[in-house]
Amino acid sequence: MSDRRLTPELLLGAYAAGVFPMAETRDASEIFWVDPERRGILPLDGFRMSRSLARRMRSGRFRATLDRSFPQVLDGCADRDETWINGTIRDLMLDLHALGPAHSFEVWEGEKLAGGMYGIALGGAFFGESMFSRVTDGSKMVLAAALDHLRRCGFTLFDTQFLTPHLASLGGVEITRAAYRARLARALADRASIDAIAMDGDLQAVVQRMTHTS
Repeated sequence: MSDRRLTPELLLGAYAAGVFPMAETRDASEIFWVDPERRGILPLDGFRMSRSLARRMRSGRFRATLDRSFPQVLDGCADRDETWINGTIRDLMLDLHALGPAHSFEVWEGEKLAGGMYGIALGGAFFGESMFSRVTDGSKMVLAAALDHLRRCGFTLFDTQFLTPHLASLGGVEITRAAYRARLARALADRASIDAIAMDGDLQAVVQRMTHTS
């Protein structure tokens, strides 16, 4: 059962303060707030693109979209043996998507969802919540497309919450809580908009831009 004492407004206030929610399991009735001592971020100009990933993105088999299938992406992220996305978090994210701050990035192979990621945009900060992959490099392709789009729209901070080995291999780094909050404050003061430009679904163009600027 979802805990409806929590509201979208409360959740946005928590993100703006550097805190985010998690649940112990899918079936947990409560959530807890997390404020890591060391925070994971991925510099918007620091994505590491391997040759094999670049080849896959240039193949012409895949395309990227923004906000085409938010519920499907949210459920794809939760579709694993262990997940922190419970009913409360799912409902709140759907509410935030309807209100505007929550967004999904998708990568498609034909009409098949190959990978997805969702998160929350506030000012010039994007809080990447979770991602999933259904084909080889699916999550890497969606992350590359998202970073490219966010950078072109004027975002300055991409928050990954924690630093996993997977994210570290793609350019993610850890910073202290104090350093993160300073970056967050600057990003929240920015007036970036995820709709500032249209999403470029051409992954070949994404590769060209990202490898040219790296």
